[in-house]
Amino acid sequence: MAKKNYVLHYNLLLISLLAFLFLLTEGAPQSALVTQLPGFNGTFNSKHYAGYVNIDESHGKNLYYYFVESERDPSNDPVVLWLNGGPGCSSFDGFVYEHGPFNFDFGEPSGSLPSLHNNPYSWSKVSNIIYLDSPVGIGLSYSNNKSDYVTGDLKTASDSHTFLLKWFEIYPEFLMNPFYISGESYAGIYVPTLASEVVKGIDAGVKPDINFEGYMVGNGATDDYTDGNALIGFQHGMGLISDQLFEEVNAACNGNFYEPSREECIKIFQKIDLVLSDINIYDILEPCYHSKEPSLITTNSSRLPMSFRKLGETERPLPVRKRMFGRAWPFKAPVKEGRVPTWPEILNGVAVPCTDDRVATVWLNNADVRKAIHAEQTTVIGPWELCTDKIIMYHDSGSMIPYHKNLTARGYRAVIYSGDHDMCVPYTGSALWTRSLGYPIVDEWRPWYVNEQVAGFIQGYANNLIFMTVKGAGHTVPEYKPREALAFYSRWLEGKKI
Repeated sequence: MAKKNYVLHYNLLLISLLAFLFLLTEGAPQSALVTQLPGFNGTFNSKHYAGYVNIDESHGKNLYYYFVESERDPSNDPVVLWLNGGPGCSSFDGFVYEHGPFNFDFGEPSGSLPSLHNNPYSWSKVSNIIYLDSPVGIGLSYSNNKSDYVTGDLKTASDSHTFLLKWFEIYPEFLMNPFYISGESYAGIYVPTLASEVVKGIDAGVKPDINFEGYMVGNGATDDYTDGNALIGFQHGMGLISDQLFEEVNAACNGNFYEPSREECIKIFQKIDLVLSDINIYDILEPCYHSKEPSLITTNSSRLPMSFRKLGETERPLPVRKRMFGRAWPFKAPVKEGRVPTWPEILNGVAVPCTDDRVATVWLNNADVRKAIHAEQTTVIGPWELCTDKIIMYHDSGSMIPYHKNLTARGYRAVIYSGDHDMCVPYTGSALWTRSLGYPIVDEWRPWYVNEQVAGFIQGYANNLIFMTVKGAGHTVPEYKPREALAFYSRWLEGKKI
Protein backbone atom coordinates (compact mmCIF):
# COMPACT_ATOMS: atom_id res chain seq x y z
CA MET A 1 0.00 0.00 0.00
CA ALA A 2 2.85 2.36 0.87
CA LYS A 3 4.49 1.54 -2.44
CA LYS A 4 1.25 2.31 -4.32
CA ASN A 5 0.97 5.72 -2.55
CA TYR A 6 4.59 6.47 -3.40
CA VAL A 7 3.93 5.72 -7.06
CA LEU A 8 0.76 7.86 -7.00
CA HIS A 9 2.60 10.82 -5.44
CA TYR A 10 5.44 10.41 -7.92
CA ASN A 11 3.02 10.43 -10.85
CA LEU A 12 1.22 13.52 -9.55
CA LEU A 13 4.54 15.29 -9.11
CA LEU A 14 5.58 14.33 -12.62
CA ILE A 15 2.29 15.60 -14.06
CA SER A 16 2.68 18.91 -12.18
CA LEU A 17 6.23 19.29 -13.45
CA LEU A 18 5.18 18.59 -17.03
CA ALA A 19 2.32 21.08 -16.73
CA PHE A 20 4.75 23.71 -15.43
CA LEU A 21 7.17 23.05 -18.29
CA PHE A 22 4.29 23.28 -20.74
CA LEU A 23 3.38 26.70 -19.38
CA LEU A 24 6.96 27.85 -19.67
CA THR A 25 7.14 26.87 -23.32
CA GLU A 26 3.56 27.48 -24.42
CA GLY A 27 2.51 30.41 -22.27
CA ALA A 28 2.10 33.09 -24.95
CA PRO A 29 -1.60 33.36 -25.84
CA GLN A 30 -2.18 32.67 -29.53
CA SER A 31 -5.16 35.04 -29.45
CA ALA A 32 -2.70 37.90 -28.85
CA LEU A 33 -0.39 36.93 -31.73
CA VAL A 34 -0.05 39.64 -34.38
CA THR A 35 0.12 37.88 -37.74
CA GLN A 36 0.07 40.82 -40.16
CA LEU A 37 0.11 44.62 -40.16
CA PRO A 38 -1.45 46.92 -42.76
CA GLY A 39 1.34 48.72 -44.61
CA PHE A 40 3.89 45.94 -44.05
CA ASN A 41 4.53 43.41 -46.80
CA GLY A 42 7.65 41.75 -45.42
CA THR A 43 8.31 39.03 -42.88
CA PHE A 44 8.38 39.77 -39.16
CA ASN A 45 11.86 39.30 -37.71
CA SER A 46 10.33 37.86 -34.54
CA LYS A 47 6.94 37.12 -33.00
CA HIS A 48 4.68 40.04 -32.04
CA TYR A 49 1.85 39.96 -29.49
CA ALA A 50 -0.59 42.70 -28.53
CA GLY A 51 -3.73 43.30 -26.56
CA TYR A 52 -5.18 44.34 -23.24
CA VAL A 53 -4.52 43.36 -19.65
CA ASN A 54 -7.46 44.06 -17.36
CA ILE A 55 -6.03 45.35 -14.09
CA ASP A 56 -9.39 46.06 -12.40
CA GLU A 57 -12.38 44.02 -13.54
CA SER A 58 -14.84 46.00 -11.41
CA HIS A 59 -13.94 49.18 -13.38
CA GLY A 60 -13.16 47.58 -16.73
CA LYS A 61 -9.69 49.10 -16.47
CA ASN A 62 -7.56 47.95 -19.40
CA LEU A 63 -3.92 48.70 -20.13
CA TYR A 64 -2.79 48.14 -23.71
CA TYR A 65 0.57 46.60 -24.62
CA TYR A 66 2.45 45.69 -27.79
CA PHE A 67 5.10 43.01 -27.20
CA VAL A 68 7.95 42.32 -29.61
CA GLU A 69 10.00 39.19 -29.01
CA SER A 70 13.76 39.45 -29.42
CA GLU A 71 15.07 38.78 -32.90
CA ARG A 72 18.11 37.06 -31.40
CA ASP A 73 17.27 34.72 -28.52
CA PRO A 74 13.87 35.45 -26.96
CA SER A 75 14.17 32.62 -24.42
CA ASN A 76 17.27 34.15 -22.82
CA ASP A 77 17.42 37.82 -23.85
CA PRO A 78 16.17 40.42 -21.35
CA VAL A 79 12.57 41.60 -21.23
CA VAL A 80 12.45 45.41 -21.28
CA LEU A 81 9.40 47.55 -20.53
CA TRP A 82 9.27 50.86 -22.44
CA LEU A 83 7.33 53.91 -21.22
CA ASN A 84 6.95 57.27 -22.93
CA GLY A 85 6.25 60.35 -20.87
CA GLY A 86 4.12 63.42 -21.36
CA PRO A 87 2.36 62.89 -19.05
CA GLY A 88 -0.35 61.65 -21.35
CA CYS A 89 1.81 60.45 -24.25
CA SER A 90 1.48 57.00 -25.78
CA SER A 91 4.37 54.54 -25.86
CA PHE A 92 3.63 54.06 -29.54
CA ASP A 93 5.79 57.18 -29.76
CA GLY A 94 8.73 54.89 -29.02
CA PHE A 95 7.32 52.12 -31.22
CA VAL A 96 6.73 54.27 -34.31
CA TYR A 97 9.41 56.95 -34.10
CA GLU A 98 12.26 55.66 -31.96
CA HIS A 99 13.30 52.02 -31.57
CA GLY A 100 10.36 49.88 -32.65
CA PRO A 101 10.62 47.01 -35.14
CA PHE A 102 9.64 49.14 -38.14
CA ASN A 103 10.46 52.35 -39.95
CA PHE A 104 7.34 54.19 -41.14
CA ASP A 105 7.22 56.12 -44.44
CA PHE A 106 4.55 58.62 -45.40
CA GLY A 107 1.72 57.19 -47.45
CA GLU A 108 0.97 58.65 -50.87
CA PRO A 109 -1.36 60.35 -51.49
CA SER A 110 -1.35 62.29 -48.24
CA GLY A 111 -3.52 60.67 -45.58
CA SER A 112 -3.14 57.13 -46.90
CA LEU A 113 -1.57 54.41 -44.76
CA PRO A 114 2.20 54.62 -44.31
CA SER A 115 4.43 51.82 -45.55
CA LEU A 116 6.45 49.87 -42.97
CA HIS A 117 9.95 48.43 -43.32
CA ASN A 118 12.08 46.44 -40.88
CA ASN A 119 14.15 48.75 -38.69
CA PRO A 120 17.85 47.79 -38.61
CA TYR A 121 18.26 49.60 -35.26
CA SER A 122 15.24 48.20 -33.45
CA TRP A 123 15.85 47.44 -29.78
CA SER A 124 14.21 44.09 -30.44
CA LYS A 125 17.48 43.11 -32.12
CA VAL A 126 18.84 42.29 -28.65
CA SER A 127 15.86 42.23 -26.27
CA ASN A 128 12.23 41.36 -25.83
CA ILE A 129 10.41 44.66 -25.45
CA ILE A 130 6.97 45.62 -24.12
CA TYR A 131 5.48 48.96 -25.22
CA LEU A 132 2.92 49.89 -22.57
CA ASP A 133 0.32 52.67 -22.74
CA SER A 134 0.24 53.82 -19.12
CA PRO A 135 -1.49 55.40 -17.23
CA VAL A 136 -4.94 54.25 -18.24
CA GLY A 137 -6.61 56.76 -20.55
CA ILE A 138 -3.63 57.40 -22.83
CA GLY A 139 -2.94 55.84 -26.19
CA LEU A 140 -5.06 52.72 -26.58
CA SER A 141 -5.56 52.08 -22.86
CA TYR A 142 -9.00 52.81 -21.45
CA SER A 143 -11.40 52.31 -18.57
CA ASN A 144 -15.17 51.99 -18.45
CA ASN A 145 -15.05 54.19 -15.33
CA LYS A 146 -13.87 57.67 -16.27
CA SER A 147 -12.87 58.39 -12.67
CA ASP A 148 -9.79 56.25 -13.43
CA TYR A 149 -8.56 59.06 -15.70
CA VAL A 150 -7.79 61.14 -12.61
CA THR A 151 -4.49 59.72 -11.40
CA GLY A 152 -1.01 60.50 -10.12
CA ASP A 153 2.54 59.18 -10.14
CA LEU A 154 2.00 56.73 -7.29
CA LYS A 155 -1.26 55.31 -8.64
CA THR A 156 0.31 54.98 -12.09
CA ALA A 157 3.21 53.02 -10.60
CA SER A 158 0.84 50.75 -8.70
CA ASP A 159 -1.30 50.11 -11.80
CA SER A 160 1.75 49.40 -13.96
CA HIS A 161 3.03 46.96 -11.34
CA THR A 162 -0.33 45.18 -11.39
CA PHE A 163 -0.05 45.05 -15.18
CA LEU A 164 3.40 43.45 -14.96
CA LEU A 165 2.27 40.78 -12.50
CA LYS A 166 -0.66 39.87 -14.73
CA TRP A 167 1.45 40.07 -17.89
CA PHE A 168 3.99 37.59 -16.53
CA GLU A 169 1.13 35.28 -15.58
CA ILE A 170 0.04 35.40 -19.23
CA TYR A 171 3.63 34.99 -20.50
CA PRO A 172 5.24 32.78 -17.82
CA GLU A 173 7.95 31.58 -20.21
CA PHE A 174 9.67 34.97 -19.73
CA LEU A 175 9.74 34.93 -15.92
CA MET A 176 13.31 33.66 -15.80
CA ASN A 177 14.60 36.34 -18.20
CA PRO A 178 16.31 39.43 -16.74
CA PHE A 179 13.76 42.24 -16.56
CA TYR A 180 14.44 45.97 -17.00
CA ILE A 181 12.29 49.12 -17.00
CA SER A 182 13.07 51.97 -19.38
CA GLY A 183 11.59 55.25 -20.56
CA GLU A 184 12.21 58.91 -21.29
CA SER A 185 11.06 62.42 -20.40
CA TYR A 186 8.22 62.32 -17.82
CA ALA A 187 8.98 58.60 -17.61
CA GLY A 188 11.92 59.88 -15.57
CA ILE A 189 9.20 59.74 -12.90
CA TYR A 190 7.34 56.67 -14.16
CA VAL A 191 10.47 54.47 -14.26
CA PRO A 192 11.91 54.87 -10.72
CA THR A 193 8.47 54.88 -9.07
CA LEU A 194 7.50 51.67 -10.90
CA ALA A 195 10.91 50.12 -10.17
CA SER A 196 10.34 50.83 -6.49
CA GLU A 197 6.91 49.16 -6.63
CA VAL A 198 8.44 46.10 -8.27
CA VAL A 199 11.16 45.90 -5.62
CA LYS A 200 8.61 46.25 -2.80
CA GLY A 201 6.67 43.41 -4.38
CA ILE A 202 9.77 41.24 -4.56
CA ASP A 203 10.55 41.99 -0.89
CA ALA A 204 7.00 41.06 0.09
CA GLY A 205 7.13 37.78 -1.78
CA VAL A 206 4.47 38.81 -4.30
CA LYS A 207 4.02 36.25 -7.07
CA PRO A 208 4.95 35.86 -9.81
CA ASP A 209 8.52 36.66 -8.81
CA ILE A 210 9.82 39.20 -11.34
CA ASN A 211 13.51 38.87 -12.16
CA PHE A 212 14.13 42.63 -11.96
CA GLU A 213 17.73 43.72 -12.56
CA GLY A 214 17.72 47.42 -13.36
CA TYR A 215 16.41 50.41 -15.30
CA MET A 216 17.20 53.11 -17.86
CA VAL A 217 16.05 56.75 -18.04
CA GLY A 218 16.58 59.07 -21.00
CA ASN A 219 16.43 62.86 -20.61
CA GLY A 220 14.15 62.26 -17.66
CA ALA A 221 12.40 64.75 -15.39
CA THR A 222 13.82 63.98 -11.94
CA ASP A 223 13.89 66.76 -9.38
CA ASP A 224 12.13 70.12 -9.60
CA TYR A 225 14.97 72.13 -8.09
CA THR A 226 17.75 70.47 -10.10
CA ASP A 227 15.83 70.44 -13.38
CA GLY A 228 14.70 74.03 -12.86
CA ASN A 229 18.22 75.31 -12.28
CA ALA A 230 19.83 73.35 -15.14
CA LEU A 231 18.44 75.25 -18.08
CA ILE A 232 20.24 78.62 -17.89
CA GLY A 233 23.66 76.97 -17.60
CA PHE A 234 22.86 74.76 -20.58
CA GLN A 235 21.73 77.72 -22.68
CA HIS A 236 24.87 79.67 -21.88
CA GLY A 237 27.20 76.72 -22.36
CA MET A 238 25.68 75.98 -25.77
CA GLY A 239 26.15 79.58 -26.91
CA LEU A 240 22.45 80.36 -27.04
CA ILE A 241 22.63 83.31 -24.67
CA SER A 242 25.43 85.84 -24.38
CA ASP A 243 27.85 86.28 -21.50
CA GLN A 244 26.08 89.55 -20.74
CA LEU A 245 22.64 87.89 -20.54
CA PHE A 246 24.08 85.12 -18.40
CA GLU A 247 25.61 87.63 -16.00
CA GLU A 248 22.37 89.64 -15.90
CA VAL A 249 20.18 86.63 -15.12
CA ASN A 250 22.57 85.43 -12.42
CA ALA A 251 22.59 88.83 -10.79
CA ALA A 252 18.81 89.28 -11.07
CA CYS A 253 17.98 85.79 -9.77
CA ASN A 254 20.88 85.32 -7.34
CA GLY A 255 21.79 82.15 -9.23
CA ASN A 256 18.42 80.55 -8.41
CA PHE A 257 16.37 79.88 -11.55
CA TYR A 258 14.04 77.27 -10.10
CA GLU A 259 11.14 79.47 -9.04
CA PRO A 260 11.70 83.11 -9.98
CA SER A 261 9.77 85.54 -7.82
CA ARG A 262 11.73 88.79 -8.06
CA GLU A 263 10.37 91.12 -10.75
CA GLU A 264 13.80 91.78 -12.29
CA CYS A 265 14.45 88.02 -12.47
CA ILE A 266 11.13 87.38 -14.24
CA LYS A 267 11.85 90.18 -16.73
CA ILE A 268 15.23 88.74 -17.71
CA PHE A 269 13.64 85.30 -18.07
CA GLN A 270 11.14 86.81 -20.49
CA LYS A 271 13.97 88.41 -22.41
CA ILE A 272 15.77 85.06 -22.72
CA ASP A 273 12.58 83.32 -23.82
CA LEU A 274 12.13 85.92 -26.56
CA VAL A 275 15.71 85.45 -27.77
CA LEU A 276 15.24 81.66 -27.96
CA SER A 277 11.61 81.56 -29.10
CA ASP A 278 12.41 80.07 -32.52
CA ILE A 279 14.80 77.38 -31.24
CA ASN A 280 13.68 73.74 -31.38
CA ILE A 281 13.70 72.94 -27.67
CA TYR A 282 13.96 69.18 -28.33
CA ASP A 283 17.17 69.53 -30.31
CA ILE A 284 18.82 72.92 -30.64
CA LEU A 285 20.68 71.72 -33.77
CA GLU A 286 17.52 70.84 -35.69
CA PRO A 287 15.31 73.18 -37.70
CA CYS A 288 11.90 73.99 -36.32
CA TYR A 289 9.24 73.69 -38.99
CA HIS A 290 6.16 75.54 -37.95
CA SER A 291 4.26 78.61 -39.01
CA LYS A 292 4.88 81.90 -37.29
CA GLU A 293 1.16 81.76 -36.51
CA PRO A 294 -0.03 78.99 -34.15
CA SER A 295 -1.72 76.15 -36.00
CA LEU A 296 -4.72 74.57 -34.32
CA ILE A 297 -4.71 70.84 -33.72
CA THR A 298 -6.91 69.10 -36.29
CA THR A 299 -8.45 65.65 -36.22
CA ASN A 300 -6.01 64.34 -38.83
CA SER A 301 -3.08 66.17 -37.24
CA SER A 302 -1.76 67.18 -40.68
CA ARG A 303 -0.23 70.45 -39.63
CA LEU A 304 3.51 70.57 -40.26
CA PRO A 305 5.64 70.38 -43.42
CA MET A 306 8.49 67.90 -43.72
CA SER A 307 12.08 69.05 -43.53
CA PHE A 308 14.62 68.25 -46.24
CA ARG A 309 18.07 66.70 -46.21
CA LYS A 310 20.79 67.15 -48.83
CA LEU A 311 21.70 63.94 -50.67
CA GLY A 312 24.45 64.82 -53.13
CA GLU A 313 22.90 67.21 -55.64
CA THR A 314 19.33 66.23 -54.75
CA GLU A 315 16.98 66.75 -51.86
CA ARG A 316 14.35 64.42 -50.48
CA PRO A 317 12.10 64.50 -47.43
CA LEU A 318 13.63 63.25 -44.21
CA PRO A 319 12.44 59.78 -43.17
CA VAL A 320 9.33 60.11 -41.05
CA ARG A 321 11.20 58.66 -38.05
CA LYS A 322 12.92 62.05 -38.01
CA ARG A 323 9.74 64.00 -37.38
CA MET A 324 10.26 67.31 -35.68
CA PHE A 325 10.70 66.04 -32.75
CA GLY A 326 9.74 64.70 -29.36
CA ARG A 327 7.13 65.59 -26.81
CA ALA A 328 7.66 66.07 -23.15
CA TRP A 329 6.87 67.96 -20.04
CA PRO A 330 8.48 70.05 -18.62
CA PHE A 331 8.13 72.70 -21.30
CA LYS A 332 10.93 75.03 -20.22
CA ALA A 333 9.87 74.46 -16.61
CA PRO A 334 10.45 71.93 -13.83
CA VAL A 335 7.82 69.41 -12.81
CA LYS A 336 6.34 70.70 -9.57
CA GLU A 337 4.18 69.07 -6.93
CA GLY A 338 0.48 69.04 -7.69
CA ARG A 339 -1.42 68.74 -10.92
CA VAL A 340 0.75 68.46 -14.04
CA PRO A 341 -0.74 70.00 -17.19
CA THR A 342 -0.91 67.69 -20.20
CA TRP A 343 0.42 68.85 -23.55
CA PRO A 344 -2.92 69.98 -25.00
CA GLU A 345 -3.59 71.93 -21.79
CA ILE A 346 -0.17 73.57 -21.81
CA LEU A 347 -0.69 74.79 -25.34
CA ASN A 348 -4.44 75.53 -25.16
CA GLY A 349 -5.17 73.52 -28.26
CA VAL A 350 -2.19 74.81 -30.22
CA ALA A 351 0.04 72.25 -31.90
CA VAL A 352 3.12 71.13 -30.00
CA PRO A 353 5.98 73.11 -31.57
CA CYS A 354 8.35 71.39 -33.99
CA THR A 355 6.44 68.07 -34.04
CA ASP A 356 4.64 66.06 -36.66
CA ASP A 357 2.67 63.01 -35.56
CA ARG A 358 0.74 62.45 -38.80
CA VAL A 359 2.14 59.01 -39.60
CA ALA A 360 1.35 57.47 -36.21
CA THR A 361 -2.05 59.17 -36.08
CA VAL A 362 -3.15 57.93 -39.50
CA TRP A 363 -1.87 54.39 -38.88
CA LEU A 364 -3.24 53.89 -35.37
CA ASN A 365 -6.67 55.28 -36.21
CA ASN A 366 -7.14 52.94 -39.15
CA ALA A 367 -9.79 50.28 -38.47
CA ASP A 368 -7.75 47.48 -40.09
CA VAL A 369 -4.69 48.39 -38.05
CA ARG A 370 -6.73 48.44 -34.84
CA LYS A 371 -8.08 44.98 -35.68
CA ALA A 372 -4.63 43.63 -36.53
CA ILE A 373 -3.11 44.80 -33.23
CA HIS A 374 -6.13 43.66 -31.16
CA ALA A 375 -7.07 47.17 -30.05
CA GLU A 376 -10.56 48.53 -29.53
CA GLN A 377 -11.92 50.58 -32.42
CA THR A 378 -12.22 54.36 -32.36
CA THR A 379 -16.00 53.99 -32.06
CA VAL A 380 -15.43 52.35 -28.66
CA ILE A 381 -12.51 54.22 -27.09
CA GLY A 382 -12.06 57.23 -29.37
CA PRO A 383 -9.17 58.21 -31.63
CA TRP A 384 -5.55 57.50 -30.78
CA GLU A 385 -3.61 60.65 -29.90
CA LEU A 386 0.10 60.92 -29.44
CA CYS A 387 -0.51 63.00 -26.31
CA THR A 388 -3.95 63.34 -24.76
CA ASP A 389 -5.67 65.69 -22.36
CA LYS A 390 -8.10 62.91 -21.40
CA ILE A 391 -6.25 62.27 -18.13
CA ILE A 392 -5.72 64.48 -15.08
CA MET A 393 -2.28 63.75 -13.65
CA TYR A 394 -0.91 64.75 -10.25
CA HIS A 395 2.80 64.78 -9.52
CA ASP A 396 2.60 63.32 -6.02
CA SER A 397 5.85 61.39 -5.69
CA GLY A 398 8.28 64.21 -4.91
CA SER A 399 11.87 64.22 -6.07
CA MET A 400 13.14 61.09 -7.81
CA ILE A 401 16.61 61.42 -6.26
CA PRO A 402 15.70 59.37 -3.13
CA TYR A 403 14.17 56.69 -5.39
CA HIS A 404 17.37 56.43 -7.39
CA LYS A 405 19.44 56.41 -4.21
CA ASN A 406 17.42 53.56 -2.72
CA LEU A 407 17.42 51.47 -5.89
CA THR A 408 21.11 51.84 -6.70
CA ALA A 409 22.16 51.37 -3.05
CA ARG A 410 20.59 47.92 -3.31
CA GLY A 411 22.67 47.15 -6.38
CA TYR A 412 20.07 47.50 -9.12
CA ARG A 413 21.76 48.59 -12.33
CA ALA A 414 20.89 52.04 -13.66
CA VAL A 415 21.92 54.03 -16.71
CA ILE A 416 20.87 57.68 -16.98
CA TYR A 417 21.43 58.88 -20.54
CA SER A 418 20.97 62.31 -22.13
CA GLY A 419 20.91 63.62 -25.65
CA ASP A 420 23.30 66.51 -25.16
CA HIS A 421 21.40 68.97 -27.37
CA ASP A 422 18.03 68.67 -25.62
CA MET A 423 16.82 71.98 -24.18
CA CYS A 424 13.69 70.44 -22.65
CA VAL A 425 15.35 68.31 -19.95
CA PRO A 426 19.02 69.25 -20.47
CA TYR A 427 21.91 66.96 -19.63
CA THR A 428 23.26 69.51 -17.16
CA GLY A 429 20.56 68.64 -14.63
CA SER A 430 20.97 64.87 -15.03
CA ALA A 431 24.74 65.16 -14.64
CA LEU A 432 24.26 67.18 -11.45
CA TRP A 433 21.77 64.92 -9.68
CA THR A 434 23.63 61.69 -10.51
CA ARG A 435 26.77 63.25 -9.02
CA SER A 436 24.76 64.41 -6.00
CA LEU A 437 24.14 60.80 -4.92
CA GLY A 438 27.71 60.89 -3.62
CA TYR A 439 28.93 57.58 -5.04
CA PRO A 440 32.64 57.17 -5.79
CA ILE A 441 33.56 57.51 -9.47
CA VAL A 442 34.72 54.14 -10.80
CA ASP A 443 34.89 55.07 -14.50
CA GLU A 444 36.13 58.63 -14.93
CA TRP A 445 34.59 60.91 -17.55
CA ARG A 446 35.62 59.63 -20.96
CA PRO A 447 34.33 59.28 -24.51
CA TRP A 448 32.49 56.18 -25.69
CA TYR A 449 32.59 55.03 -29.31
CA VAL A 450 30.54 53.61 -32.15
CA ASN A 451 32.41 52.63 -35.31
CA GLU A 452 35.57 54.23 -33.89
CA GLN A 453 33.86 57.60 -33.64
CA VAL A 454 33.06 59.42 -30.38
CA ALA A 455 29.36 58.87 -29.74
CA GLY A 456 29.18 60.71 -26.41
CA PHE A 457 30.70 60.79 -22.93
CA ILE A 458 30.24 58.61 -19.90
CA GLN A 459 30.91 58.60 -16.17
CA GLY A 460 30.50 55.47 -14.09
CA TYR A 461 29.76 55.45 -10.37
CA ALA A 462 29.81 52.79 -7.69
CA ASN A 463 26.63 50.76 -7.16
CA ASN A 464 26.17 50.15 -10.90
CA LEU A 465 25.13 53.73 -11.71
CA ILE A 466 26.08 55.22 -15.09
CA PHE A 467 25.56 58.71 -16.44
CA MET A 468 26.19 59.20 -20.13
CA THR A 469 25.57 61.63 -22.98
CA VAL A 470 24.79 60.89 -26.61
CA LYS A 471 26.58 63.41 -28.80
CA GLY A 472 24.35 65.41 -31.11
CA ALA A 473 21.12 63.78 -29.91
CA GLY A 474 18.03 65.59 -28.74
CA HIS A 475 15.26 64.77 -26.30
CA THR A 476 14.29 61.39 -27.80
CA VAL A 477 17.72 59.83 -28.20
CA PRO A 478 16.90 56.72 -30.29
CA GLU A 479 15.04 58.93 -32.77
CA TYR A 480 18.01 61.18 -33.46
CA LYS A 481 20.81 58.63 -33.06
CA PRO A 482 19.35 55.15 -33.68
CA ARG A 483 22.69 53.42 -34.35
CA GLU A 484 24.34 54.87 -31.26
CA ALA A 485 21.28 54.18 -29.11
CA LEU A 486 21.21 50.51 -30.08
CA ALA A 487 24.95 50.28 -29.44
CA PHE A 488 24.88 51.51 -25.83
CA TYR A 489 21.58 49.73 -25.12
CA SER A 490 22.90 46.34 -26.24
CA ARG A 491 26.28 46.76 -24.52
CA TRP A 492 24.66 47.75 -21.23
CA LEU A 493 22.13 44.93 -21.29
CA GLU A 494 24.91 42.43 -21.95
CA GLY A 495 26.97 43.81 -19.06
CA LYS A 496 29.73 45.02 -21.36
CA LYS A 497 31.67 48.23 -20.93
CA ILE A 498 29.94 51.00 -22.87
